[in-house]
Amino acid sequence: MEKIEISQVEMNPCTSIGQDWFLLSAGDENGWNTMTAGWGGMGYMWGRPCCFVFVRESRHTLSFMDKFDSFSVSFFPPEKKSVLSFCGSHSGRDTDKAKGAGLTPIFMDDTVAFEEANLTFTLKKMSKHFIDRDGFIDNEIKEKWYKNDDYHYMFIGEIKNAYIKDTEITVVESDLM
Repeated sequence: MEKIEISQVEMNPCTSIGQDWFLLSAGDENGWNTMTAGWGGMGYMWGRPCCFVFVRESRHTLSFMDKFDSFSVSFFPPEKKSVLSFCGSHSGRDTDKAKGAGLTPIFMDDTVAFEEANLTFTLKKMSKHFIDRDGFIDNEIKEKWYKNDDYHYMFIGEIKNAYIKDTEITVVESDLM
């Protein structure tokens, strides 16, 4: 993977996150987990480039997000959608996701990511917020997505580094950051 400036990455987060999905990962060589995610966003907050991700209370990944100060978000080419499907339908509590999905974990910037990803961001946690029943203004969301009261935590992380592997990722020249 080649490290690039964050400002050089050009992507549509609505498509990359909401339609293509990504792997959210946390941990180190002694223990880690990953999960498929399709909710989140990217932008700028508190004067820093950031990404925000959501993890349900029931997810095994939550304990790793809580334990470690860093995490990664990894995006894959379209032909790897089956990898994301596998990681989203199996729990790391009882499955070796890397083996089952054919992933090669790599450890960088105090977290885990994957050799097969074509774009990876490593992040440092900045905040954690619980999304609960009382916070909803639109009750339709609550009824559709939280019927079983399995709410999310939102983690906001500062993007520390960006890495690309595939030259199909658009890299732009910029002096914004």
